[in-house]
Amino acid sequence: MLVVKKFGGSSVADKERIFNAAKRCIEDYKNGNQVVVVLSAMGKTTDGLIAKAREINPNPPKREMDMLLSTGEQVSVSLMAMAMNVLGVPAVSLNAAQVAMHTTSAYGSAKLKRIDTERIRHELEARKIVIITGFQGVNKYDDLTTLGRGGSDTTAVALAAALHADACEIYTDVDGVYTADPHVVPNARKLQEVSYDEMLEFASLGAKVLHNRSVEMAKRYGVQLVVRSSLTRAEGTIVKEETKLERMLVSGVAADKNVARISVLGVKNEPGIAFKIFNLLAKHNVNVDIIIQSIGREEKKDISFTVAKTDLEEALDLLEKNKESITAQAVTNEENVAKLSIIGAGMMSNPGVAAKMFEALSNANVNIKMIATSEIRITVLIHEEDVNRAMRSVHDAFDLAD
Repeated sequence: MLVVKKFGGSSVADKERIFNAAKRCIEDYKNGNQVVVVLSAMGKTTDGLIAKAREINPNPPKREMDMLLSTGEQVSVSLMAMAMNVLGVPAVSLNAAQVAMHTTSAYGSAKLKRIDTERIRHELEARKIVIITGFQGVNKYDDLTTLGRGGSDTTAVALAAALHADACEIYTDVDGVYTADPHVVPNARKLQEVSYDEMLEFASLGAKVLHNRSVEMAKRYGVQLVVRSSLTRAEGTIVKEETKLERMLVSGVAADKNVARISVLGVKNEPGIAFKIFNLLAKHNVNVDIIIQSIGREEKKDISFTVAKTDLEEALDLLEKNKESITAQAVTNEENVAKLSIIGAGMMSNPGVAAKMFEALSNANVNIKMIATSEIRITVLIHEEDVNRAMRSVHDAFDLAD
């Protein structure tokens, strides 16, 4: 049996946790399994490296940032291999270039193209535990690239797919996927299982348990995931294609504070304007989520949409520079907002879900700024300071408590 185990930064934050993770891996190894381990950087290492970079250059080149940030995972994998060696088990650490993990050349947000598995299989056949850097790859220029925040999850799923692993386990500091953030909603309940589609919405809408690209890849290649705690022996949450026949109406509530609203005001009410705006942003890899259009006077219209706060400055700069071509009279923005979403495959066949959500928000005295829906989620944009109160109210309204 071949098992891929991924440990997040909090799970390898210090000496004690590195040895704890090492022992979890060695248990599987001693049971006769082949074990591949994927690691994030230790604790807050990546944040520290970003801060150091900005001390030197407030706007550092993305290529150089990838060179810098990729060092974090190299530290954690080498220390893990040393720990396993002390514990009497042969292990080898490999970075993305040594594997090799081929990616596109989009520094800071590269996508995996293919993985060479020969070196990994050679080391596994030699009965070693193979420890691989998450979050990174190598492009056609032999430059190191990074996959974006949460990219270690994607590395683990990609390896599980490429190696045809029997199991892919994601270890973190929480013991599974909850109906809401348990730090905000104390009576949130842990889910035993969740579908890929629901997990993708959770991941995209602010739940930080799994990276959304990793869920997309798991669904595409049929990799069943288990999310569990590295600090306890509690059973985790299984992420898979099919879940129980008796579905809950709503599986959970998620919030995302990393969001800002942009309004492009007074554009011409004619075909092609929306295309110009969103094509401009897409060409520069700025993702847009909720979109609303309103028709004003004098054949003008306003278009509002949300972007990640990390993309706000670039998006505003692009829109200001192209105000004439997109016929905008003004571009405004609002940062103190947050997205609140309910998610559930059971929503598709149940009318009245949106009304129940809006009633809960009304009861909590929360005003809605924008609304977006899909088959399995309803998302509203609200004021950031209201989001925790709103989450608790909606969670209670749908009886999601433990």
